[in-house]
Amino acid sequence: MRTLTGSSAPRPDESRQGAPIHAAFRFYEELNDFLAPERRGREFSVPCARAATTKHMIEALGVPHTEVELILLNGESVGFDRLIADGDRVAVYPAFEAFDVTPLLRLREQPLRSCRFVADAHLGGLAHLLRMMGFDTLYDNAIADHEIERLACADHRIVLTRDRELLKRRGVTHGMYVRALRPPMQLREVFERLDLARSARPFTLCLHCNARLAPVDKAAVLPQLPPRVAAQFERFSACQGCARVYWEGSHWRRMRGLIDQLPGAAAAADGPPTQAGQRASR
Repeated sequence: MRTLTGSSAPRPDESRQGAPIHAAFRFYEELNDFLAPERRGREFSVPCARAATTKHMIEALGVPHTEVELILLNGESVGFDRLIADGDRVAVYPAFEAFDVTPLLRLREQPLRSCRFVADAHLGGLAHLLRMMGFDTLYDNAIADHEIERLACADHRIVLTRDRELLKRRGVTHGMYVRALRPPMQLREVFERLDLARSARPFTLCLHCNARLAPVDKAAVLPQLPPRVAAQFERFSACQGCARVYWEGSHWRRMRGLIDQLPGAAAAADGPPTQAGQRASR
C-alpha cells in the first residue's frame, strides 16, 4: 500500500484557503425594512469574504451604516471595522436617536443635541417644513450626492434621503433614510425617530433661505407690505438673510395646524406671534 509523502498531501488549512466563511446575522426593529422579506425578523446565515468587515457585510445586505447604532458580535459591542470570522453571530440595532430621550433632559431647559440637516434633491417639501419648525436645513433641488457628503462632513449635518446608496458614502456618518412619501408624514417620521419635539423652535427661520427671523417694526417694512396686510396686521418678522417679511396670515395658520398634529411640538410653538408664517419679498 502506497502512502503519500512529501508535499503531495494538502494541509487541512490549505484546502480551505479562499473558501467563503459563514456568519449569522439578525437585524432589529426598522432595520428589517431594508432586508429581503425572507430575512426580516429572524436570524439568517450568509457567506462572507474572509476580509469582510461588519460594515461591509451590513451594507452588502442592504442596510446603510448611518441607520446602525449598535453591533454585537458574539455578544460583544464592536465597531464597523471588525473583521468577520467563520461562525460569528452578528446582531445589528438601529440608531438610538429613535428612542425617547426626553427623561434624560429634565435638568436643562433645552436638549444638548443640536440637529442640523442637509436634505437631498427629492426632499424639498420636508426641508421646507423642517425650517418652519426651526431646524437649520440645507436644500437645493440640483444638489449632487458628493456635495451632500461634503456638507455633512464639514458641518456635522444629518443627511436626509430616500437614496440608500447616498447613506453608504464614506463621509456620511449620520443620516436617516426617510420612508414616508408625503412631506407632512415625512416631518412626523423625522420628529418621532429623532425625538425633535423639545428642540423645535417654530417660525424662527426663513422658509426661503434658512436664515434667522427677527421681530421688526411695522414702519420699517411698510413699503414691502400689500395694502390689505398693512391694514390688518401689526406684528412682523424679517429675515436677516434675504429680508423677506413674515406675518400671521392664512399660510401661518395652516402651518400652525400642522404643528399641532406633531407629538410634543405644539407647546414649542407657543412663542411670540412675531415669529410668523406669511411672507413678502423685498
